Amino acid sequence: EVVFLLFGGMNLYDALLHAFSTAGTGGFSNRAASVSFYDSAYIDGVITVFMILFGINFNLYFFILLKDWKSILKNEELWAYLGIVGVSITIITGNILKIYGTVAHAFRYASFQVGSIITTTGFATADYDQWPELSKSILLALMFVGACAGSTGGGFKCGRLLLVFKSLRRNIQKMLRPQRIQAVRSNKQVVSEKVLENTNAYLAAYVLIIMFSLLVISIDGFSVGTNFSAVLACFNNIGPGLELVGPTCNFSIYGPLAKIVLIFDMLAGRLEIFPILILLSRDTWRR
Repeated sequence: EVVFLLFGGMNLYDALLHAFSTAGTGGFSNRAASVSFYDSAYIDGVITVFMILFGINFNLYFFILLKDWKSILKNEELWAYLGIVGVSITIITGNILKIYGTVAHAFRYASFQVGSIITTTGFATADYDQWPELSKSILLALMFVGACAGSTGGGFKCGRLLLVFKSLRRNIQKMLRPQRIQAVRSNKQVVSEKVLENTNAYLAAYVLIIMFSLLVISIDGFSVGTNFSAVLACFNNIGPGLELVGPTCNFSIYGPLAKIVLIFDMLAGRLEIFPILILLSRDTWRR
């Protein structure tokens, strides 16, 4: 990525900084306007591709070294991730076409922001808070989804999302056919009940923390859209949210209590929730 960015006209320092920031899906830029500072379709394209690549499970890159193409092609999480990215880009491109005039321009900004949000990188090339409600709603949903397990991205993760949907489908089928025994499978392998229980517990903790955080930071009196996107942006380690915490704004509007809650969300989201909950448990500190 450094080499490609150098060819795009970045100096070495900027290229290194943005490459590391992309690799860690951190989204930090030394430019106040983030990647939009360069106003380059080439640089946008390079960073978009690498953001999406860093959102893929790193085990699949190891399979490439082993030339185990079968394991890559049958990976359900990979196809779900790429499918969500592709569908989101397509819809948003059509939705913002009137704003940017041409398909090429709309695709450029849509693909960059979709890649930035779903991988929880947080770079920005456009003020997507000015986009139509459909586009903003899709970006908000992508904050939930996150990247693949085993990647540098945050969020709920595509793998967990697949297990939740498969578990839900199984429960519906069991209601229709109570005597039928059906296992949940991932990549054609049976998923143990313990893994499903852990996934459901993670989802429950995920939702409860979001709701608790939303209630606490609402004390400051900002809109639901601002507060909800702020919690999602911090909990999923994205960075920018919507409205008053959008890509051209920041979190300085919040008071000390709200900032403490959002700091907790950032740590809990990055550490996959349970380590933080265990740390705060009374039993952890008993001898």
